[in-house]
Amino acid sequence: MRSTCVIAGGGPAGAMLALLLARSGVEVTLLEKHADFLRDFRGDTIHPSTLRTLAGIGLADAFLKLPHRKTYELSLVTDSGPMKLADLRELPGPYNYIAFVPQGDFLDLITAEAARLPGFRLLMRAEAYDLIREGGRVRGLRYRDPSGEHEIRAELTVAADGRRSALRERAGLVPQELGAPMDVLWFRLPRADGDPGETFLRVSSGHMMVAINRESYWQLAYLIPKGGFDELTGRGIEALREPVARMLPFLRGRIGLIRDYTEVSMLTVALDRLRRWHRPGFVCIGDAAHAMSPVFGVGINLAIQDAVAAANLLAGPLRSGGPVPESTLRRLRRRRMFPTRVTQAAQRLVQDRLIRPALDGAFRAPRSLPDLTRVPLLNRFTRRFIGLGVRPERVTAAPAGQSSHNVDNAVGGQDPVEYPRMS
Repeated sequence: MRSTCVIAGGGPAGAMLALLLARSGVEVTLLEKHADFLRDFRGDTIHPSTLRTLAGIGLADAFLKLPHRKTYELSLVTDSGPMKLADLRELPGPYNYIAFVPQGDFLDLITAEAARLPGFRLLMRAEAYDLIREGGRVRGLRYRDPSGEHEIRAELTVAADGRRSALRERAGLVPQELGAPMDVLWFRLPRADGDPGETFLRVSSGHMMVAINRESYWQLAYLIPKGGFDELTGRGIEALREPVARMLPFLRGRIGLIRDYTEVSMLTVALDRLRRWHRPGFVCIGDAAHAMSPVFGVGINLAIQDAVAAANLLAGPLRSGGPVPESTLRRLRRRRMFPTRVTQAAQRLVQDRLIRPALDGAFRAPRSLPDLTRVPLLNRFTRRFIGLGVRPERVTAAPAGQSSHNVDNAVGGQDPVEYPRMS
C-alpha cells in the first residue's frame, strides 16, 4: 500500500492532522489500533483554542451540536471554602468557555469530516509497530490488523501514537523525563438534584481530586502519590471511599456504588518531551513528542495545535509529491517546542507547589480565600493561558484548489497576537 503521508494514531493530534492534510489535497492514511474511538476517561476538555480551530475550518457548529457542557469558571474548593481561580468569560470572541465532550464523539466528528475528502483513508484495528527504512530515510511503516501484517510506504510517516509510542521507540528517539508526583484514579458516580453545578478542584491535606459535571453523572479523578496504587488497593475499597465521601459529602450516600477497584481506571501520569522530534521522513507530534500532565486539562488542545502547525508547514511539500525536507521538520519542532516548554513549566510549578504538598499532607488552606478573578492582570493572564494556550495556531494550509491568501481571508478577523502566522 502507498500513501503520500501515513499517520499512526487516531487520537486528537493524528485525526486533526489527517483532516487538515486531506483538506489540502494530500493523500493521507490514518491508522487507529482500536475498533472504535470510544474511551473512558480520556482527555475531553475542548478549550477555546481548539474551538477557534474548529471554527476556522467550518466545524464549530457541528461540534456544538454534540452533547456537551460549557464551563466558564475554574474554582478550587478547600476545607476553608471555595476560591475562584479563573473566569473565561472575558476572552474575546464567542468561545469563552471550556466544552466538555467525550473524546470519542470529538474524534468521530473529525474523522467523519475527513472521510468526505477523496484523499483520506482510515484503517481501524491497525496497530503500527515498526518503521520501513531505506537509504537513510524512513519510507513508511509496518502494521498488523486481524488479517495479518502489512506495509504502507509513504513520503512522510507521522507518529501520533501516544505517550508510549512504538514508532518513536523504533526511530530511536528517547524522551526526557520531567517527573510527576501523582497518578490518577478515574471513576464515575451518578448526579442528583441539589449537587453542585460546576466542575471544580477539591483539595484537602493528604488528598486531592477533580469533580467534572457530566450532567447525568460525576466524572471523578482522585489523585494518589506516584506508584501508590498497589498500596491503596491493599487497604481495600474503603481507603478510596472514605476520603472521597469526606471531601465531597454530597456523594456520601452514593459512594457505595463503587464496589471494588475493578470499577476504577488508573492513569499513570507522565510528563516528558523529546529533544529531537524527527528523523528523515519521520516526525512525532502530540503525546508522542511531549506527554503532558493532567494539570489545566490542556493536553488535547496542545496536541491539536501541534497538528495545525504541522499541517501548515507540511501540506505544501507533501502536495508537491516530494520528500519533506529535514529543515521543515526542524522548523515544526522549533515552533512547537516553545509552547511545550512553557506549558510543562507551568504544570511542574502546580505539581510542586500544590499537588505534592497536598498529597504529602503539608497543604494548609488559608483562612481567608481570595477571589483571584478580581485581580485584573492575574485573571487576564490565567484565562488566556488556560483558554488559548501559548502560541495558538491558525489554519493556513489551503484547501485543495484554494490559495493560502483566500484561507486567511476566510478565517480572518482574529487577533494577530492570538493567531500568529507561521514564521
